[in-house]
Amino acid sequence: MDVRQHALGVLFVLCGELDFDSVVQLHEAADGELNGSTGTLPVVVDCAALTFCDSSGISALLRLYQQLTAEHRALRLAAVPASVSRLFSLTGLDQLFSVHKDAGEALAAGSDGRGVVSAVQQNEERSA
Repeated sequence: MDVRQHALGVLFVLCGELDFDSVVQLHEAADGELNGSTGTLPVVVDCAALTFCDSSGISALLRLYQQLTAEHRALRLAAVPASVSRLFSLTGLDQLFSVHKDAGEALAAGSDGRGVVSAVQQNEERSA
């Protein structure tokens, strides 16, 4: 996992699997970003290189969402793979998470939610 600061937000880049063994890296990055932070910029989780996500990974994303929401900050997911998108759809999380086509779009999305693509729409676009 890599954390990058941008003028429009903070980018967490996930690589490989987000599972029981690797969620600690996401927790540490989130804690590092949120502890003592007074920022209001959104956090974008770039999932383009994510190959697998289990229930631990989903729980970690939910925890991050709750932490950011408590600080009045947005969580945006980018480039969610079809397999993970399907999990979000089955669990209803596609209604909770703001999902975008790519990290650039997620960073540029305004506070009004413009540019948001639901996980279902994104999956359909990839299938077409």
